[in-house]
Amino acid sequence: MTELRYLPDADDVTTFTATVTEASRDSVFLDGTYFYPEGGGQPSDRGVLEWDGGVADVVDVEKDHGDVRHDIELRSGEPPTEGTTVEGRIDEERRRRLSRMHTAQHVVSRVVLDEFGASTAGNQVYPDRSRIDFEPASFDEDDLALIERRSNEAIERDLPVVKENRPRPAVEEEVDDGRALLDMIPDSVDPLRVVEIEDFDMCPCGGTHASSLGELGGITITDTTSKGADVERLEFELSDG
Repeated sequence: MTELRYLPDADDVTTFTATVTEASRDSVFLDGTYFYPEGGGQPSDRGVLEWDGGVADVVDVEKDHGDVRHDIELRSGEPPTEGTTVEGRIDEERRRRLSRMHTAQHVVSRVVLDEFGASTAGNQVYPDRSRIDFEPASFDEDDLALIERRSNEAIERDLPVVKENRPRPAVEEEVDDGRALLDMIPDSVDPLRVVEIEDFDMCPCGGTHASSLGELGGITITDTTSKGADVERLEFELSDG
């Protein structure tokens, strides 16, 4: 299995070395990686792998039966062979934008749960925008203004974001109802990696995140759409942090 080296709290690392365990002209598997594989509503990282005699762009990263597959497009040379040492370089600006967006999603989800009792039914973050589906929910203009204001008030406090592994029973006891889909995480996953915004929110999450809310800049809600009975989709963007 590929070691996910960015967990639990090394998601600020964007350069690393690793050993190839399997490779073809289209993909590379490593013994460990800091590239984030697509999942949890967050797209994968992109970047570059380089080795003696070759360079490849990493265009997608996905989990593959316990391993992580780095999909590549060769720039030069031949694919690396098993045992080759490679240098990985993650697109740092893309990682930063996705991490900020994912933390912002946690902030908005917390605010909506506290103010309206609505749970996060789904989410998708992108480098330049994000969306969250809430249930049960139906927001008017005053509601959206309140969500935006409460979210930005939290950001202005510049609360620290802690990322760490914790025993599953403790997480199950401490996490608020409506704030995590624990039944979708296999019972065998223990400990759980959690993301905690100090004195504000705690949620199991395997994504990459900012280190403090001050990095987010500010949240602007850009749209809201009904997605069916009692489901409301909220979209937002971030100003530069």
